Amino acid sequence: MNRFESDLLAQIQRRGDGVTGRVLVACSGGGDSVALLALLWALRKSLDLELSVAHADHGLRPEAAEDAAFVRQLCRALDLDLVEASLGVRAHAEASAQGLEMAARELRWDWLRQEAEQAGAGSVATGHTLDDHTETVFLRLARGGGLGCLHPLAPRQGLRWSPLAEIRRADLRTYLASRNLPWREDASNAEPFTARNRWRPILETLRREAPGLDRHLFETHLQAGEAEHLARTLVAGWEGTRWSVAEGKIRLRRESWLEPELRWTLESAFRRLGWPREAALLRDLAPWLARRLTSGRKPSSWGNFHLEPEPDGGYLHLRFSCLPGPSTLEGHLGKCPKE
Repeated sequence: MNRFESDLLAQIQRRGDGVTGRVLVACSGGGDSVALLALLWALRKSLDLELSVAHADHGLRPEAAEDAAFVRQLCRALDLDLVEASLGVRAHAEASAQGLEMAARELRWDWLRQEAEQAGAGSVATGHTLDDHTETVFLRLARGGGLGCLHPLAPRQGLRWSPLAEIRRADLRTYLASRNLPWREDASNAEPFTARNRWRPILETLRREAPGLDRHLFETHLQAGEAEHLARTLVAGWEGTRWSVAEGKIRLRRESWLEPELRWTLESAFRRLGWPREAALLRDLAPWLARRLTSGRKPSSWGNFHLEPEPDGGYLHLRFSCLPGPSTLEGHLGKCPKE
């Protein structure tokens, strides 16, 4: 076991990924997935893994047959079982009115789940890297993802296991070169037909200015995840005393609330009720509500929300007083007048 492999083993053990037994390794033949397969094969005894490989042909690239032949050769060299599938991505995209990328992901994962079940595999290993995490963060930020942008790529999420989540793509290529292991290049990754592909050259420019961008971003997100966990734990501890949810309404104690406390509480309560919880909506709603929870004694409305005092003055109801509009801030403000 070389240094790179032992570092990955230490990462997996530190995180407590908890993966043992049969693992189905998704391998496209690209650099990330070939490195994934080579690394797991090198660590299989240390992690008590039994590996098998899955390769999907999406029917989108003329080089697909060569990719499949390459993966077959690799599996023969490692003496690993291989399952293959040809997926009709274009037809599925047209039938489901999805983009090719989303259609390919959906079909691929449906097939991988089936194969994992048939093989008795508890996990499907994927080659997601630290670069993928950074790309996802910026994609979410660009779409207005709010706090959701601050979630690091989870190495273990249900069936999916991404053991390379803390490793840079370039470091994987260096590892493959040191082992004299070839891989297939997918030219479509450089074509700007997806938002992720368009972000990649932008991020490369940022990395030249800040070489530690990916690692620093990941560490920041780990800290943000811890802070979010603490906040949610605090809010959960208030349930039953400062707030509660019953009969489709939110009951809030009449007291002095700090706006951040109220926003976190509303986010949890809205999540429980399935109400839209956009960051801009909660940021505008919280100060209005905080003032009335301190001194208001009469029913009042804000957009589609209505605040109604309890007879004893101890709790207040928060409910939709008009038909909910679209899941946007404008939708909530457009159907009922503000007080």
